[in-house]
Amino acid sequence: MINSGSTQARQPHLRILTEDQIFEIKRAAFDIMFSVGFKVLHAEAREMLKKAGAVIEGDLVKVPEFIVKQCLMTAPNGFTLYDRLGNRALEVEGRKSYYGTSTGSPRFKDARTGEIHPTRVEDIGIGARVADACENIDWVMPMGSSQDVPSIVSDLYDFEAVVTNTVKPIVFLGYSGRGTELVFDMAAEIAGGKDKLRQKPFLALYPEPITPLVQPDETIDRIFAAADNFIPQVPGPAPQLGATAPATMAGLITMITAESLMCLVLAQLRQPGCPVCLSGNVQIMNMATGVFGVGYPEMSRGISAQAEVAQSFDLPTWGYAGCSDSKVLDAQAGLESGFSIITQALSGLNLIHDVGYLDQAMVCSPAQLVLGNEAIGMARKFMEGIRVDQDTIARQVIEDIGPGGHYLAHKHTLAHCRTAVWNSKLLAREPYESWEAKGAKDMAERVQERLADILDNHEVPPIDDAVLKRIREIRDAGHKELEALYKDS
Repeated sequence: MINSGSTQARQPHLRILTEDQIFEIKRAAFDIMFSVGFKVLHAEAREMLKKAGAVIEGDLVKVPEFIVKQCLMTAPNGFTLYDRLGNRALEVEGRKSYYGTSTGSPRFKDARTGEIHPTRVEDIGIGARVADACENIDWVMPMGSSQDVPSIVSDLYDFEAVVTNTVKPIVFLGYSGRGTELVFDMAAEIAGGKDKLRQKPFLALYPEPITPLVQPDETIDRIFAAADNFIPQVPGPAPQLGATAPATMAGLITMITAESLMCLVLAQLRQPGCPVCLSGNVQIMNMATGVFGVGYPEMSRGISAQAEVAQSFDLPTWGYAGCSDSKVLDAQAGLESGFSIITQALSGLNLIHDVGYLDQAMVCSPAQLVLGNEAIGMARKFMEGIRVDQDTIARQVIEDIGPGGHYLAHKHTLAHCRTAVWNSKLLAREPYESWEAKGAKDMAERVQERLADILDNHEVPPIDDAVLKRIREIRDAGHKELEALYKDS
C-alpha cells in the first residue's frame, strides 16, 4: 500500500524565539563584532585577522561582517565523533541530542562514601568508568579538575584517566596550547596516527574565552591547536546574566553569539573547514546572593534560545543539563536536573554536558550522574513521539478483540509489549508491599546500590599495553616540558 499521508513519528519540540527575534539577535551580534570588537591578546592571531580585513587598534580587534560570513561558509554544518575503538558514535548535526558528564570542578563527591574531597586523578577515572556503564551517557568529560597534580599539567593526567576508563567519545579541557597538542599526541597513539585521528576523531576540545569580549593567548593557542589537527572544538564563552553580560536574556544571548562567532572566525581563518560548534554557556548569578547556580529554569530557557540562533546558521550546538545546585542527592537534585534534561532535548541541542554537577558546579558526583542517566532515559522515551501507521493504529486488532475483550494474549501485544513502555532501572513502580519487603529504599539508596554495582563489576575494554606505555611516556615528558615552560608564569 502507498499511503499519501506521513506515517512517521513527529518528534516533540519547543521554540523559544521567533524568526524575527533570531534575526535581531544575529544583526546585533554582527554589529558588536565590528563596532565594539574584541580584546585579542595573541599577536599572531591579530596579524591573521588584520590580513583578513579586520581593523586593529593595539590589542583591540574589530571584525567586519564580511569576514564572519566568509568563515561561516567554510565551517562544516556538523561532524562525527567516534569512540575509542573506531566505531561511529555521535553525529553532531541537526537536532540530534547527546548527553555528557559534568567537568572541571575542584571537588568530588566520593562514589562509595559520599564524602566530598578535592578532586584527584583517581576520581577522574572513576567518573569515566561510571559514565561508560551508563547507557544514556553518550560522551565523557573529565569529571572534575585534578588537584593532586600541578594545574598546568592536569589536562594530561585527566585525559589519560578518562581514555583508559571509557571507550566513549571524549570532550576535554586543555589548559594550554602545548598541553592541548600533547593530548592530541596521546590520542593519535590510540587512533594509530594523526591522519587516522583526523578521519575518526574520538575527542573534541572545549576552549573558553573570557567574557566580556576577551580572547586570551592560551585560549587562542588551544583553538589553533584543534584547528591545525581538524579536531572538533566546542567553544565555551560563559557570560553571567547581569555580571559579565547584560541583565536581560536577549542581551546575554547576543553576547554569546558574538563571542562564539569570534571563536569560529579564529578557527576558520587558521584552518578553513575545521569543525566548530557555535556554542556557549548561559550563566545565572543570583543577584540577591552573588552566587552562581546551575539549577535555574532561566538557564535552560537561555541555552535553548541560543541554540535556536546557532541552528539558524546550521551549525552544531552545545548545552548543559542534568545538574543541580543541591548539595545532596535529593528531590531538588532530581527536579532541577530532570527539568533541564527534558527541555534541552525538546530544543534539539546537540552536545549537552554537565550531567552530574552538584553545589553550583563546585562538585562532580557519580551518584548524580547515575540519577541523570535515568532521567535521560525517560526523556528519550518521551522524545520518540508516537508512530502512526497501519500496524500501530491496529484497526484489525481492535476488530479481532471486539467489545468486552482483552488484548493480553493477542500477537500484536506480544510484538509491542517490550517497547511500548520504558522500563526504569531505578524508579519504584512495584506495589507498596513489595517495595517495603525490599527494604523500603528511597531513590538515593537505590542510586548508591547501582553505583556500587558499577564500581564492582563494570569492565572497560583496555588499551593495548604498548600503546598505554607510549601514552604515559608522552604524559611524563609533557609534564616536565610544561612545568619548565610555565615555571615563571
